[in-house]
Amino acid sequence: MAVDWITFALPKGRLLPFATGLLRDAGLLRTEIDGNGRRLVYRDEERGLRYLICRAADVPTFVEYGAADLGVAGKDVILEQGKDICELLDLGFGECRFVVAVPASRLELFKDGLAGYLARCGQLRVATKFPRVAELYLRSRGLPGEIIRLSGNIELAPLVGLAEVIIDLVSTGRTLRENNLVAVEDIAVATARLVANRVFYQVKNDQLLALVEAVRKTLERGVQEC
Repeated sequence: MAVDWITFALPKGRLLPFATGLLRDAGLLRTEIDGNGRRLVYRDEERGLRYLICRAADVPTFVEYGAADLGVAGKDVILEQGKDICELLDLGFGECRFVVAVPASRLELFKDGLAGYLARCGQLRVATKFPRVAELYLRSRGLPGEIIRLSGNIELAPLVGLAEVIIDLVSTGRTLRENNLVAVEDIAVATARLVANRVFYQVKNDQLLALVEAVRKTLERGVQEC
């Protein structure tokens, strides 16, 4: 029986099959996890490993507060939330990207990017579900702009005059195309990351390092597609 349990926080949704596949390949998961079920905690008594099934947006919180030692979280969530956690490995799956997008009908106004648009029009309103990412991006470019936070369907904002641009996370770009929006600037690529609680990464260093190394070696061999 293990003395100190190690707890993983795993995200529900599209990342879960990749995360469980990786952990299984690394020899760290022997239990079948039902991503569509109601069960939220899985235990491996022999190895002292516990798995929490969380909403993807909640994984960094579970890790930051020590409810989990390790977690799998999207870089998009990490960037937006700014939690105090250790980012250990880029797991390589779940890739998507933050972009600035504008209506295709107004593309000419953005031929010189956001800076060029501001020079011409003097005002920039940005609709987004990721206000922290948007604010940091504008600040990094030295651009003024009003951030308008929406919870969904942000593609509507520039189409009805609520904002000039959107900052959003895209995977295939299909939603942008179906709403006649065009990406004009790339902000960042986001993939799944292995993260750790800062304190536990020191206190349980030997245990956690062994697990992280198992994942790292599996990644070097190549992650299986789900």
